[in-house]
Amino acid sequence: MFPWCLSRQCIIDGRTGLLNTAPLYFRKHNGGILRLLLIFLWISLGSSLARADNVLVFAAASLKNALDEIGTEFERTQPHTVQFNFAGSSQIARQVVAGAPADLLITANVLWMDEAASHRVIMTDSRFHLASNRLVIASVAREQIVLTQESLQSTLGSGHIAMALIDSVPAGMYGKAALEALDLWTDVQGQVVQTDHVLSALRLVALGEVRWGIVYRSDVLADPTIFLAAEFPADTHPPIVYPVALTGHNEPSEGATAFHAYLKSERAQQILTKHGFQPPVENRS
Repeated sequence: MFPWCLSRQCIIDGRTGLLNTAPLYFRKHNGGILRLLLIFLWISLGSSLARADNVLVFAAASLKNALDEIGTEFERTQPHTVQFNFAGSSQIARQVVAGAPADLLITANVLWMDEAASHRVIMTDSRFHLASNRLVIASVAREQIVLTQESLQSTLGSGHIAMALIDSVPAGMYGKAALEALDLWTDVQGQVVQTDHVLSALRLVALGEVRWGIVYRSDVLADPTIFLAAEFPADTHPPIVYPVALTGHNEPSEGATAFHAYLKSERAQQILTKHGFQPPVENRS
């Protein structure tokens, strides 16, 4: 027979026992309460999981250190996680055009973002400039280079200059444009070693395999073994900007939208400045 209870004791077949220490009222209703609690917890957990997105960002290699820190800061205040795929802008733009599942695209020049836009794989109304940069010559030696034909030839000698791919990667394209503007390209092009992206060029400098590297100012500041030997005048190449956009393969997730907004925050800009980037120029939508 079923037990019945008085106060905190239960009677079973005439015997007093401790089968259930709860009052009768609670015993009659605790099943329903527990079910309600479980449903509430399930709904809460489900909502939390639904909001926790994994955001995949395809970004220019030169942004690696800054974006890694920005991603960590973002994750501290959000349920979402961020993963990055860093490579040359030409490579990541082509991957997104080919259907790679990126949530955001960040390139190191306007041209490759325009290329993605022409294939309708980004949300153009989400586009803005994240930061800007300067183009420099990096060296492992503490030296100052004068950007003239005579000085460059005498200092470089038979050494080599590492640059990102001059026909497709922004850092290489900027570098060639700057050398051409200063009438130096013809003199040094035979000594140029091209790499797949700007960090590879910097690595060759750090290893001593080349005399100089044409890289971004932020790259030099990130490596204590590398020194800034010269800075190209800003008017010798197109403005170095980093366009950002949400991709247009699907409706952006809550996490992607949140990270896109976070990149505009004061904290994100502080981190970019810390890593040698400059404020964005000519923001566009």
